[in-house]
Amino acid sequence: MNSKTAGAGAPRRRLRGAVLGAAVVAALLTTTACQESDGDTGAAASPTASAPSAASPSGSASAGRAPASTAPATAAPTGDSGTGTAGPSATGTGDSGETGGGNGTEYADCEADGLNTAVELQDAAGETPRRFLLTVTNASKTPCVLNEAPILRLRAGNDAPIVETLGEPDSEPVVVEGGGKAYAGLYVFGNDEGGEAVYDQSDRFTATLVAGEGTELRGTLVFDLPDGLDTVSVDDAARVNGWAGTEGLAMRPITQL
Repeated sequence: MNSKTAGAGAPRRRLRGAVLGAAVVAALLTTTACQESDGDTGAAASPTASAPSAASPSGSASAGRAPASTAPATAAPTGDSGTGTAGPSATGTGDSGETGGGNGTEYADCEADGLNTAVELQDAAGETPRRFLLTVTNASKTPCVLNEAPILRLRAGNDAPIVETLGEPDSEPVVVEGGGKAYAGLYVFGNDEGGEAVYDQSDRFTATLVAGEGTELRGTLVFDLPDGLDTVSVDDAARVNGWAGTEGLAMRPITQL
């Protein structure tokens, strides 16, 4: 009986061991499955965690577009450049107040091709033509400067003698406004016509302008005689007075000759 009981206990122990073994295996499988599930979850979470890395290219692209998006910031150099541009204008009206011509004003010397000329006889009809008013008109809109007196000749050509200035020329330059006028008085003949005397004749007057530093400027002004005069007698008594800002200032000394 004891033998049978012992024999029956052995199968039970084997069955219990088998059940325990199966339970262990099941537990191991469950643990493995959980680990794999955790691994899968970690792998799935990885893209989410690495999203910033994926966002990096977008950030780089934004950096590439930075110049366009930051264009307003470049307004500062533009503003600086504008300020720099204003500098030369301020310098142009700087302390010296002079131009390269050295005439003592902020304006350039007048040029011959920028002036229109006219001549007006000042003597009464029937008298010997002696006195003339020379007028120049600034054809531009910008003021220019006439210095001293014109270098005047009673005939065309540089070989013609230069007319002497009546007294010392005014040292103050004459500023001729745009469209404005300036004047010079001219006396051409001091003798009495008549008899057998023959005098030099002139059909026009020419003048060269003087620069601020006293040198001759290029270009020649031509003053044709007024209508009704083909030629006039001229001699060594000729004198010129000018430049002046009014007719009276230009002619007053001339009328006394």
